Amino acid sequence: MSEDTHPKESQPEQLMPESISESQTEQPVPIRSLRELINRISGQGLPLLAEEADAGLAEQLPFPFLALVGQMDMKLALLIALVNPAVGGVLLIGPRGTGKTTAVRSLVDLLPQAPRSLCYYGCMPEDVEVGGIQAVCPDCAKKYAQGESLAVLDRVRLVELPLNARLEDVVGGIDERVILHERLRLRRGILAQADRNLLYVDEVNLLSNEVVDAILDAAAQGSYTVRRGPVSATFRSRFVLIGSMNPEEGKLRPQIMDRFGLRVMVRGLYGEKAPEQRLEVYRRVKAYLESPRSMVNAYFDETAIAREEIQFAREALPNVDLPEKVANQGLAIISGLHIDSLRAEITLFEAARACAALDARSEVTPDDLRTVAFMALRLRRSTFMADYFMHQENEERELDTLLPQQT
Repeated sequence: MSEDTHPKESQPEQLMPESISESQTEQPVPIRSLRELINRISGQGLPLLAEEADAGLAEQLPFPFLALVGQMDMKLALLIALVNPAVGGVLLIGPRGTGKTTAVRSLVDLLPQAPRSLCYYGCMPEDVEVGGIQAVCPDCAKKYAQGESLAVLDRVRLVELPLNARLEDVVGGIDERVILHERLRLRRGILAQADRNLLYVDEVNLLSNEVVDAILDAAAQGSYTVRRGPVSATFRSRFVLIGSMNPEEGKLRPQIMDRFGLRVMVRGLYGEKAPEQRLEVYRRVKAYLESPRSMVNAYFDETAIAREEIQFAREALPNVDLPEKVANQGLAIISGLHIDSLRAEITLFEAARACAALDARSEVTPDDLRTVAFMALRLRRSTFMADYFMHQENEERELDTLLPQQT
């Protein structure tokens, strides 16, 4: 798709460059897809940065996603999760210093728009359509009956769950501000704030068991209930779970590993082009540390195009078809790997559909399956379960020999 395929969003004033080089004022070369744009930008050197005076203000400007060097699997997996939440999230596995956290936080400028509830408890119009008027809170039932909107189109947000978060921070607790007025109300926790957003958990393998259990419950049900004394409330919590971990610091519980659809091995930069890539990483990091705003401005136009392409791919996703021939190829791969979990098919096919949408195509191809197969199917086999089933089969064969034979 070209830049003119759909209208550009209004550019935030605070991110507009104060001075732009002559090369940046030229019309960008048309691109066919977001993946082509990322490949092109990743292969370029650091663009000319504008000189800016230091105003002495602290700014939270994330490292530009398009400025990340290499790590194409990690970048593709994160983009797929933005386009299609049905893949079930992303787990980034690798040693320290490979850019996992930087990559996730850099998604802030690429996040698409999605319907967001106007209700404190997260009620949505589709809840009424599916479950009737009783499926929403009394206030929303009244608003729906009066023809008022229950949701508004808003930008998806990145919600981070701190490693030291307490269970009450995660699920919510008594709102102390309301207690002053002799009332009781439960405040929303991080899981409720993550509804319709991305929930990022760094060092996910180091979370306490009670926090992991809360995440599992919310991820499985799409909601969770908090009870504090006589007060209880149910909050919606439908999020895309993104985690990162260093395996040398500890294993991840199988229950939460199963909640990550895509699993990406994030290694260091090696190979023939590694020296020049590592040097380019150093240059870009140095430029960002010296002037984050200039670095963001240098990739501003490409970032705006990428954000539009993600939004377009997200909207086009329902029309992407999975041919039966391609689906059978995917099923043969899963069967050959002896994977028991049915989530394997869901993740593989949904990731392939998102991959096609990112390439501005309306049909999944075998190449899409090959592109996402490793990240969708790795770490799904359990040695313990294989040994367990083998022991049971041996026991059943022995039992079969001892049973009286039918006459």
